[in-house]
Amino acid sequence: MKFLLLLAQSASAQEAAAAAPAPAGGITQFAPLIIIFVMFYFLILRPQKKKMEEEKDTLSKLSKGDEVFTKSGILGKIHGITEKVVTLEVEDGVKIKVLKGQIGGLAKSIFEEAKK
Repeated sequence: MKFLLLLAQSASAQEAAAAAPAPAGGITQFAPLIIIFVMFYFLILRPQKKKMEEEKDTLSKLSKGDEVFTKSGILGKIHGITEKVVTLEVEDGVKIKVLKGQIGGLAKSIFEEAKK
């Protein structure tokens, strides 16, 4: 009789062990998420940050007389510059004001092609 009780207890213990879920590995669950975040950072965020820093550096170095182009495609020479506004001379006597953030960059090579 004791043998049957021991056998029944052993069988129920095995069923309980089989029904309980196995403990999951802590970091292994989050490893794919961490890998995706790292890839997102290096493929998207970091290059965008570098580009923004280069653009900010270029805008801070602008001075009167520089030939620039705007993001809308206007070529001109800087006639005046303030903290937020740049006055461009697009033709002799034709001046326009644009926001400093809309300057696309220096246009030395583009300007030479436009003069031809």
